[in-house]
Amino acid sequence: MSNIVILGAQWGDESKGKLTDVFAEHADVVARYQGGDNAGHTIVLGDKTFILHLIPSGILRQNTVNVIGNGVVINLETLLREIDGLEEKGVDVSSENLKISDRAHLIMPYHKLVEQWEQMGSSTKIGTTSRGIGPTYSDKMNRYAGIRVGDLLEFDAFQKKIDYNLETKTDALQTGGITRNDLIDTYYQYAERIAPYVTDTVAFMHEALATEKRILFEGAQGTMLDIDFGTYPYVTSSNCTAGAVCTGLGIGPKGIDQVLGVSKAYVTRVGGGPFPTEMPPDLDEEIRNIGKEYGATTQRPRRCGWLDLVALKYASHINGLTAIALTKLDVFDTLTDIQVCTAYRYKGKIMTTFPSSLKVLEECEPIYETLPGWQEPLTEARSAQDIPKTTQDYIKYVSDYLNVPIPIISVGPDREQIVTLGRSLW
Repeated sequence: MSNIVILGAQWGDESKGKLTDVFAEHADVVARYQGGDNAGHTIVLGDKTFILHLIPSGILRQNTVNVIGNGVVINLETLLREIDGLEEKGVDVSSENLKISDRAHLIMPYHKLVEQWEQMGSSTKIGTTSRGIGPTYSDKMNRYAGIRVGDLLEFDAFQKKIDYNLETKTDALQTGGITRNDLIDTYYQYAERIAPYVTDTVAFMHEALATEKRILFEGAQGTMLDIDFGTYPYVTSSNCTAGAVCTGLGIGPKGIDQVLGVSKAYVTRVGGGPFPTEMPPDLDEEIRNIGKEYGATTQRPRRCGWLDLVALKYASHINGLTAIALTKLDVFDTLTDIQVCTAYRYKGKIMTTFPSSLKVLEECEPIYETLPGWQEPLTEARSAQDIPKTTQDYIKYVSDYLNVPIPIISVGPDREQIVTLGRSLW
């Protein structure tokens, strides 16, 4: 059996949800290990589009159990709305196919107010989603302030933690209109609804490993947004890299067999921060419109850039990528030439490693290799034989530079628009 991590190898929005959905056809368990409802995984099934923020993408497969691990921070309002929305579209969501860790921390309404208050007092605008993700992780590390899913099932303890937080966050809560009674009433109802799903997911995951279930570990955001290894402070508040699978689900590294990095044929990022290969405005707008590059969670326009192989090799090293899925190749169908960044120039020197300093990165100029475009539509391709040689050459160039195989490509948003070029990862 093979247990596979699927994660973003860029700045997020690489079509991880679609890949997870495709792999989930043969998976027994899909487990999400970090992030919150700042994630947006879009899956297109025929004429239906599903945007999932918290529930793992395997929920659209009938025989898959979906796990929200302890490393995830959960906004219960979002989660319950997501459950209701799926059921309205005919997708069954029950305690049999959705398990929520009792150790996962809760995003509370006051966390959004804290984030807004912090942003008003900061001169650095990092472009967060303003969903309270950062303050929730901060409270988790504080230890006194963090509230876990399991606390809802011990409601006296929950109320004491609410009192502590309301007393210590008075500055941020002044204009929020949040009252203790409203919180207690609302979360008492949430507790009743969520109770059937709450599970000791560590025990569940180890039972799945012991019985040789096929497991997909689903990441959110992307490597370059990792709190430790991304373009700090223009990052998210969790670890998006492969190491977070262990801490976010309570399993050891031996439980991971393969790490599949998902990368677009180009690069996008949302919000502020350095972006060396950002395209000129006209091309940026063209690619954004063809690729529908707007945030699934916020609808913010994504900045578009040429494929950055320096950053992608860095992501490969950090995650130990064993394979790459290259997505959105069809967006380049009409281009005559395609640029690929193979190095940076910094103060006259050539760099092939990704710098940790933002100041250095901001001053880096990309060095490009120009590759020919294929100028043929790829959207109908379903096998390797359908892929033009020029496209295959582009894929080979990327694979050779990274020294990582690319056995899977995507040529459109639908579940069926996947082409397998090599052996199955299962």
